[in-house]
Amino acid sequence: MPIVPPADIRNIAFIGHGGCGKTTLTERLLFATGAITRMGAVEEGNTVSDFTEEERLHKHSLVSGLVYLSFDGRHINLIDTPGLSDFIGHAISSFPAVETVAIVVDAVKGIESSTRKLMSVAADRGLPRMLIINKIDHPEADVPELLEQIQAAFGQICLPVNLPSQGGKKVINVFEHDGYDAEGDAADFSTIHDAHRAIIEQVVEVDETLMGDYLEHGDKLDPSKLHDVFERALRESHLVPVCFCSARSGAGIDDLLNVLAHLCPSPLEGNPPRFLKRDADGPEHLLECKPDPAGKVLAHVFKITVDPFVGKLGIFRVHQGIVKAKTELLINDVKKGVRIGHLFKLQGKNHVEVTEVGPGDIAAISKVDEVHFNAVLHDSHEFDGVRLEPLPLPRPMYGLAIELKNHADEAKFSASTAKLSDEDPCFKVERISATKQTVMRGMGELHVRVILEKLKHHSNIELITSPPRIAYKETIAGRAEGHHRHKKQTGGAGQFGEVYLRVEPLPTDHPEGFEFVNDTVGGSIPRQFMPAIEKGVRQALGTGAIAGYPITGVRVSVYDGKYHDVDSKEIAFVTAGRKAFIDGVSKARPAILEPIVTLEITCPSKYMGDITGDLSGRRGRVVATDMVGADLYTIRAQCPLSELQTYANELKSMTAGTAAYTMDYSHDEQAPMHIQQEVVSAYKPREEE
Repeated sequence: MPIVPPADIRNIAFIGHGGCGKTTLTERLLFATGAITRMGAVEEGNTVSDFTEEERLHKHSLVSGLVYLSFDGRHINLIDTPGLSDFIGHAISSFPAVETVAIVVDAVKGIESSTRKLMSVAADRGLPRMLIINKIDHPEADVPELLEQIQAAFGQICLPVNLPSQGGKKVINVFEHDGYDAEGDAADFSTIHDAHRAIIEQVVEVDETLMGDYLEHGDKLDPSKLHDVFERALRESHLVPVCFCSARSGAGIDDLLNVLAHLCPSPLEGNPPRFLKRDADGPEHLLECKPDPAGKVLAHVFKITVDPFVGKLGIFRVHQGIVKAKTELLINDVKKGVRIGHLFKLQGKNHVEVTEVGPGDIAAISKVDEVHFNAVLHDSHEFDGVRLEPLPLPRPMYGLAIELKNHADEAKFSASTAKLSDEDPCFKVERISATKQTVMRGMGELHVRVILEKLKHHSNIELITSPPRIAYKETIAGRAEGHHRHKKQTGGAGQFGEVYLRVEPLPTDHPEGFEFVNDTVGGSIPRQFMPAIEKGVRQALGTGAIAGYPITGVRVSVYDGKYHDVDSKEIAFVTAGRKAFIDGVSKARPAILEPIVTLEITCPSKYMGDITGDLSGRRGRVVATDMVGADLYTIRAQCPLSELQTYANELKSMTAGTAAYTMDYSHDEQAPMHIQQEVVSAYKPREEE
């Protein structure tokens, strides 16, 4: 496959809510252009872009699928992204690879939560957007009402470039039309003349010269003059074109292909990617990057996948230069290059080997272990320190504590989860020292369930799961003294150390939450044993005194003690210090602190009452509410983390999947007395404690 000139490339991501028809639309476009000879179906599990075992099982896209097709001299790379909210990270991570984001909307279900979120992210990234209204021939579709809702939600810049006709059986191009209805060309709503005039007037507003021509000649503008200004209007977010089609019947597909091939921007015309470069002695600045084949190589890895046959695949977009097989590339700031063995174009699960890939195109490299998600590939050290502007990826909130059924799988488990974390930017596994648990985190119950299925199917690893424990902390509310004498005789030299100390609360804003002070006088404890006492105290800080959780907000003052010339050793004072500290804490009105998080919930206005009432029942406090869009509000609140263990699924159920939320740690507060009692009573200290 020869290098495609950047002017002939179109990179487009299909995004939208789950079930809106993105995969079927991708399949229809492949079929219409001859890339495949038979259309597959999601229900049958035989589509080109949904090919993983888990996607066939769940009948939904769970990862981004890449395909390419040719139409009218254009090479079109399509990315079919997941629409389920649990997998939205895959959709967002595809944005750096494309010039155009095409939001697919179900004509029956209308605007759904993911539609709003992804429209907003694409706008913030400066990406041209278009809307594709699918299923226009469905008997329950109210297309004119939906267009009004879209314009109310996203503005009057959303204008049709074509209109349905004959009950959704065909569409009429209104942008390149002469603006007058011909016999048999009646639209299902509006008129061709009105729709043509509306979009032409919107487009010419970005060009004063063309605006003058339009005012002078009216609708009789030369269509060839409109191409550049149409793309400029897209780049400047002055226009969001709306296309109508039916992926099932094929209505409007030819017109959609025409829009993708001839009206969407090429890599030469799109808004440049936001690469940042940090110089050795200065702040970061934007790096100018041009799709020039003669330039030095600059590419970005936007997706990692592990293929059972070819191993690890790094899927990247070339932004500058030409990437060639059998050459070396640098990854980020690593000084030594890695050899690129094979290059592939991806057609779903099929890998078509190529020898080189030019600027603006998308390809994959295999068996390069050093490559990772968000890596920058280049061939010159002048691009050291270059990175892509961070993506607004959602943080994984839903967690499950995990334990291996078979502990012999530990090494295999670490390798498998590392691969899954590479593939999925919104999945992570972390060890929580406060609760001594390993926690697997994802975007929701389905996300984590799919991860568990992958571990079972691909690595034969089974896990025992449970809700994660809350990372409480211990503190004190009063002042007290603690004492312990450690004496141990074993026949020879023994162990002896005696410590008297005082504990008192620290201010809540203390940066470390702990202070250790030596207040002894007269050499009651030699100075060389003071680090051992502090070590023992710090051991107890980590293991807790009353409930097994870390202790914070405490000042410890050692004011007296005793030692023995022969038997006093460091280990004796470690033990004495630890137990004296526990003794003091237990007398100083100990208390349990619980973590409080800040919630930011975005939802339609009709669910605000339900959400705020539910938060109140979870001991939450609403801090503010803000209107962020037409009929869309953000609720900011604070709530104990212990009340939010299943919140992801419950919020989804409460709002029919239309709400989304983010959560960040805020601070710790004393838990109510009944919760403190439950936490303390559940503690089973080890015998030596």
